[in-house]
Amino acid sequence: MPTQNWPLDNSYARLPDSFHARVEPTPVAKPRLLRLNRPLSEHLGLPVEALESNEGVAALAGNLVLDEMDPIAMVYAGQQFGNWVPQLGDGRALLLGEVIDRDGVRRDIQLKGAGPTPFSRNGDGRSALGPVIREYVVSEGMAALGIPTTRALAMVETGEPVYRESALPGAILTRVASAHVRVGTFQYFMSRGEDEAIRTLADHLIARAFPRAAEEANPYRDLLAQVIERQADLIARWMSVGFIHGVMNTDNVSLVGETLDYGPCAFMDAYDPDKVFSSIDRRGRYAYRQQPGIGLWNMTRFAETLVPLLAANEEEGVEAAKEVLATFASRFQATHDGLFRRKLGLVEATPANQALGVSLLQTMAEQAADFTLTFRDLSNADPARAETMVTVRERFDESAAFDAWAAGWTERLAVEGRDSAERRADMRATNPAFIPRNHRVQQVIEAAERGELDPLDELLRVVTRPFDEHAGLEHLALAPEPHEIVTQTFCGT
Repeated sequence: MPTQNWPLDNSYARLPDSFHARVEPTPVAKPRLLRLNRPLSEHLGLPVEALESNEGVAALAGNLVLDEMDPIAMVYAGQQFGNWVPQLGDGRALLLGEVIDRDGVRRDIQLKGAGPTPFSRNGDGRSALGPVIREYVVSEGMAALGIPTTRALAMVETGEPVYRESALPGAILTRVASAHVRVGTFQYFMSRGEDEAIRTLADHLIARAFPRAAEEANPYRDLLAQVIERQADLIARWMSVGFIHGVMNTDNVSLVGETLDYGPCAFMDAYDPDKVFSSIDRRGRYAYRQQPGIGLWNMTRFAETLVPLLAANEEEGVEAAKEVLATFASRFQATHDGLFRRKLGLVEATPANQALGVSLLQTMAEQAADFTLTFRDLSNADPARAETMVTVRERFDESAAFDAWAAGWTERLAVEGRDSAERRADMRATNPAFIPRNHRVQQVIEAAERGELDPLDELLRVVTRPFDEHAGLEHLALAPEPHEIVTQTFCGT
């Protein structure tokens, strides 16, 4: 009998059978715990010692299903690159259950790569080590940047190969989320004409993550409004750190406002608003600058599913949806502008400050200046001391272009009159020195495939404390050399 006692519930499993399929994880040959996120484990109320035990590792690998677990694969649909797919679902992920964390928040515990499900579409349901490491590193880096995201609890090596273009070592990620309900989950039931299932799902989501909506005259309208607010804020935060999600399909849009599914994602090096990394995004649908527009497009698809719940008739429901959708652009812009003002050490929401941010990005694009390092160097710069401006000037091929912009920045700083030391400290707490750069993540993956995990630990050390200086690890902040540049990232499947 198992001695483990995980404090699990599974409210989603109590929804009707049409919402999910009950599936046992497929055991693996030789599970080995690669890394456990100890701080997250403690926050979830899952003792580290239990998870690191043989029994705990077996549970994290899917080799042991504890009595408290009720594993399910969730069903959903989605528009992938705009193309409608009526049924998708968790093809390689199993929701084991939910825990209440130290903050009183209900969190999903999911195994990713745990074997085939009824939604695998002829796939093997497995994950290679590389995508597991990428999601672990990038999601934990995003969390440290203060960006809402799913979290990574553990990585387990399976001891079995996964066959893609070649044989690769297999692994399983334990993922944590405030919920895994997606735009595509609602679309699945809308496409089947199941209005009562949509109501059931909306009621579940309100109870789970939007309790304020339950107090409103029309809870579904308030649900839509809150989801839109979170999505607008989330995408603005992505933009503020140069993050490109890469695959903003409706089945990858979490309705609780967390970054979900780190497949062909990437952080920009040199700033380019049209930058695309995903190998499958051949037309730039999900390029950096496209993300706000796609966010609104995705929210429109969600709003369509709620029309029957928003009013007594369809015409009124459509008008109600349009009214709420109209708030997306202003919410995004306000959050975006506020973030970029803080990145520049400015406070006042004035047209001049907004124009200053726009002109810097234009200059950076023209000069191919590194996004992260430019803002970090500005955090250490003081226009009153010329020597502190040298490093950031060198980010630009033509320093005169930067000098022209810096004159306007100097003027705005003088108008606001903030203490220089206070401003720079605030900027250093806003502009990271370290991000999960594409070439560093790739190097860590290649090292891990050789059995070397020290590079992984070093990268995790800096990206989980991205605003700090890390003596001896400064090289992990550097932009890639020409031969190190990663031009494409790939879906984990």
